[in-house]
Amino acid sequence: MANLKDIQRQIKSVTNTQKTTRAMKLVSTAKLRRAEELAKRSRLYAAKMNQVIAEIAGRIKCNRIGGIENRCFTEIENPKIVDIVFVTADKGLCGGFNIQTIKAVKKLIAEYKEKNVKVRLRGIGKKGIEFFKYNEVELFDEVANLSSKPDKVRSDEFIMSSIEDYKDGKIDGLRIVYNGYKNMITQELHISNILPVDTTDFECDEIRDSMLEVEAQDEEHMLDSLVNRYVKYAMYYALIDSVAAEHSSRMQAMDTATNNAKDMVKSLNVKYNKARQAAITTELIEIISGVESMK
Repeated sequence: MANLKDIQRQIKSVTNTQKTTRAMKLVSTAKLRRAEELAKRSRLYAAKMNQVIAEIAGRIKCNRIGGIENRCFTEIENPKIVDIVFVTADKGLCGGFNIQTIKAVKKLIAEYKEKNVKVRLRGIGKKGIEFFKYNEVELFDEVANLSSKPDKVRSDEFIMSSIEDYKDGKIDGLRIVYNGYKNMITQELHISNILPVDTTDFECDEIRDSMLEVEAQDEEHMLDSLVNRYVKYAMYYALIDSVAAEHSSRMQAMDTATNNAKDMVKSLNVKYNKARQAAITTELIEIISGVESMK
């Protein structure tokens, strides 16, 4: 009978776990819908900003002798120091969402180390921060409770120091690593080169046909202002895209956990019924044996 009680206790425990995982799946599904809509709207804004900055930078590159003088558009041949910003979740229970980003960051650090490039690691999200601290990897800067609740003001403050350091020549590159949202069942790892801005795809013929009207003397000033907006929004968009991917990954993880719990309950019920049948059979044998011994 003790065995039966243990099995009953296990069934109750797994059933309670199943209820919890189902509830977490429903919560993540609701949050995902809001995050997905925000990510879609933000993607359109980011695409338009990229188009504007490409047109102005391309115009300067094609029409001005010496090309673009802005350091943010100048490729650094032998970088010495690079900022890597990673975005992970503040919470777990979301499958391989966090570990994919962490692995990508570790690989990047190893690659830069081989090239004798110093990396300033800047972390967003408790899970990634805790991982690198546990493994005694130095973090140049960190912020928690931002990846779960993206805030434009805090995001701008966080990334602005990298922008200023790049313009001042203190660093030679800025990369952002995060797991982004692709669809309801798929996340996509992004390793974005933010600074310097890549100008290799700018075409002069496309610039001549542009509808954008900017005075020549204002181009450099506007370009510098747009760079700040471009990098700031790239950081904010990474947070928005990441939180949508996080909810998607957690929804899948909790759905899998719920199904596994359901299967385990079925298995335990079978085990309970077999144990109960064996116990009843044993009792019947004992009763029959007792009756036979009294004859």
